[in-house]
Amino acid sequence: MDIGNADRFTGFAGLYDAARPAMPLFPVEIITAYLGKRPGLVVDMGCGTGLSTLVWKGRCAKAVGIDPNDDMLEAAAKKRVDGITFKKGCSHDTGLADASADAVVCSQSFHWMEPAATLAETARILRSGGVFAAVDCDWPPVCGWRAEKAFIELIARAEETERSDASLRGRFVKWDKEKHLTNIINSGYFRFAREIVFSNAESCDAERFVGLALSQGSIQSIIKLRPGALASYIDAFRETVFSEFGRLKRPVHFCYRMRIAVK
Repeated sequence: MDIGNADRFTGFAGLYDAARPAMPLFPVEIITAYLGKRPGLVVDMGCGTGLSTLVWKGRCAKAVGIDPNDDMLEAAAKKRVDGITFKKGCSHDTGLADASADAVVCSQSFHWMEPAATLAETARILRSGGVFAAVDCDWPPVCGWRAEKAFIELIARAEETERSDASLRGRFVKWDKEKHLTNIINSGYFRFAREIVFSNAESCDAERFVGLALSQGSIQSIIKLRPGALASYIDAFRETVFSEFGRLKRPVHFCYRMRIAVK
């Protein structure tokens, strides 16, 4: 993650960890297939609370999650198990050795990283034939059109508030996800690159669906810096979601786009 963006994720690691989806197994299977072997070292760059790191347990020799945010790393450290560690670092400066990794993965994080410097660091630490994958989730998950519409409208309101309020505008830099594949190809570090789309089902109740929205950086920035600015909109969103879900859990489908490349 770009160091200037790290503060955006301070103060809500618990909410993030409870609401966000875990990394599905599908990317692990594809990365392993592209490598043609069980990975040695896997680097989870911008690992957050470690949700995307744990999927590698037992599926590689070693995985290391890297993140610049202390709050996120504190939550990630609680997930430490044999073969999985976490360290503080940035996407342009991981502190890892040259040609030490078989795979570098950015799960829902590459858009917070300056792409040129991140891809240069990725190429430095990847072995020849190593795999880079940027895995992004489309928001919201598929669950029912009323709840999805309310989610989209709340995020749009938050983004408009960030753009229109001088105290919020320009505090963080986000790179366009639609340019991920182009940036990867144009970097010149990779012999092959493509996009793969897939979905993964998880169980979700109303409280988790609300948490998914509230764990978005745009909303958290406003909650921290302009308390009350979104309060009425969040209340209306919560009411819609609980009306749609009731008190029961239901399967929801998270839709993903994976940009994958081979060095």
